[in-house]
Amino acid sequence: MNEETKSFLRFSQKEQLLPQEETLATLTEKRSLSIGVPKEISENEHRVALVPEAANLLVENGHRLLVEEQAGVSAHFTDEQFSEAGAEIVSSSDAVFKADLIIKIAPPTPAEIEKIEQHKTLFSTVNLAESSKAFFQQLMAKKVTAVAYDYIQDKSGAFPVIKSMSEIIGNMSVMVGAEYLSNPNYGKGVMLGGFPGIKPTEVVIIGAGTVAEYAARTALGMGALVKLFDNSIYKLRDIQKNLGARVFTSILQPKVLLRALKEADVVIAAKHSASGVAPCFISEEVVRQMKQGSVIVDVSIDHGGCFETSRATTHQDPVFTMHGVTHYCVPNIASRVPRTASLSMSNFLTPTLLNISEAGGIEKMLKQDMAFCQGVYIYNGILTNKHIGELYGLPSQNLELLMAAFR
Repeated sequence: MNEETKSFLRFSQKEQLLPQEETLATLTEKRSLSIGVPKEISENEHRVALVPEAANLLVENGHRLLVEEQAGVSAHFTDEQFSEAGAEIVSSSDAVFKADLIIKIAPPTPAEIEKIEQHKTLFSTVNLAESSKAFFQQLMAKKVTAVAYDYIQDKSGAFPVIKSMSEIIGNMSVMVGAEYLSNPNYGKGVMLGGFPGIKPTEVVIIGAGTVAEYAARTALGMGALVKLFDNSIYKLRDIQKNLGARVFTSILQPKVLLRALKEADVVIAAKHSASGVAPCFISEEVVRQMKQGSVIVDVSIDHGGCFETSRATTHQDPVFTMHGVTHYCVPNIASRVPRTASLSMSNFLTPTLLNISEAGGIEKMLKQDMAFCQGVYIYNGILTNKHIGELYGLPSQNLELLMAAFR
């Protein structure tokens, strides 16, 4: 068999089966990227968007990675590790914000937005509960293309970043509840779980999404009695199937929920809405009737919280007590385990960045992957997320029409 025949049979190399002209176009499509990773300045954010292993893979694929000094220190990744991986360590965030793609976790501050040059691409979260009209206007004035991890979908319609973080948050919410329940100052000195001859502790979980599922898994594994509440029968049925156990489930019927809350040792609120703002439907009067020393972990505080008594706290000062009930209301619980969360985030971002490069840049990526397009909320300075526009009174336009106009 001659070399020409062998080459034809390499089916894994798709260009071998393309006409010569199309082969040349395909081979010149890939684009090298300059990627900036700034240090997070929010006191609640300890993650880093890309870890050293990801940096090494990106650099080996021909990309330039600029990492601000100490960007990974809170997640226990050193500058030396990033440098050995091939990243350029810079002492100021100014250089980082000049990169083609800026990759961070928390939404940028007004000072950080000022450092972004026009027509760059920003990846970050969008926290609508703490955002403002001025924030979006400032980004739009910079003519940036902004992508929110919260909104990115995969081809199945799922939200991969939210799902991976929710798995971590679900586990952590139970561990946090157990920590404060056993604390003699904030809880009742009670260990979460069940033991022979001792009534098991009761965990009420409001919601039936990924956070709820992983919280239920952890609580059941510790021997607790778990009760799940949600208005979707489909989700409740699905979570029972995934857990492989017939746990107590109920729709959000007020009397049934009140009875469960009055008996609960730990309550985990993980109820979100499509609008990005959590429904606050549990009143202060209900909290008054809960057991003294019980613990509320309001995971939904990122989007406003489910309890009327909830207010955002920090990792430095995470809890407060009201009506004898301990409230843990830290936005971004995943940042409590920053190394694990950083690895999970990086596992999503690395192939995404490589796909952007293979497509020939962010513009071509958006034209090829409509699921990824769901993450875009600003395109070349124009708001494309209808919900954000309605929430803050800003005009928005359809992304597909805009991309067609920019061709």
